[in-house]
Amino acid sequence: MARLNVNPTRMELNKLKSRLKTAIRGHKLLKDKTDEMIRRFSEIIRENKTLRESIELDISKALYQFSIARSLMSKSQIELAFSMPSVSFDIDCDTKNVMSIAVPKLTLSENKSNKSLPYSMAEVTSEADYSVKLVEKVLLNLIKLAEIEKTTSMLADEIEKSKRRVNALENILIPDLNETIKYISMKLEENERGSRTRLMKVKSMIAGR
Repeated sequence: MARLNVNPTRMELNKLKSRLKTAIRGHKLLKDKTDEMIRRFSEIIRENKTLRESIELDISKALYQFSIARSLMSKSQIELAFSMPSVSFDIDCDTKNVMSIAVPKLTLSENKSNKSLPYSMAEVTSEADYSVKLVEKVLLNLIKLAEIEKTTSMLADEIEKSKRRVNALENILIPDLNETIKYISMKLEENERGSRTRLMKVKSMIAGR
């Protein structure tokens, strides 16, 4: 604890008491906000973990089916079949509010071509069809995962800042204010006792005359 460098006056004492009251209230509000951010962060982290595991599983399945398709088809057939995309997407980038933090919000608009797949069904194997459909699903989930992971990163940074503010209030500002208020109160009491002693001495001198 460190005492603030202020004049030990009653006006300063009242100012410090008001400042202490505000600091205590701010500390409580900030701590409650931090706790709620941590709760929301934990929920998003669990969602992130579930989605990531799902994506990794789908990618493994897609690569497995694609490897089977490659073993059953010639290189030229593979290149021809996958040279054109089956779908295209438009991404709308916006923001949403999470605990007063503007986090990214990505919305995909799918533009499908007339054909569900960009090649003739007779030219490729069913494993290739399955891998293409899985990759399309993975792409959608990857965009969602990117949104969630950026949100968790921003929340983590904000939680860290909020914790530092809470610690600064709890361990520095509030103790310093208490210490300074105690010092000024003692100083004012000491001055008051000194004034009372001098007044009594003057009274006794007048009475003695």
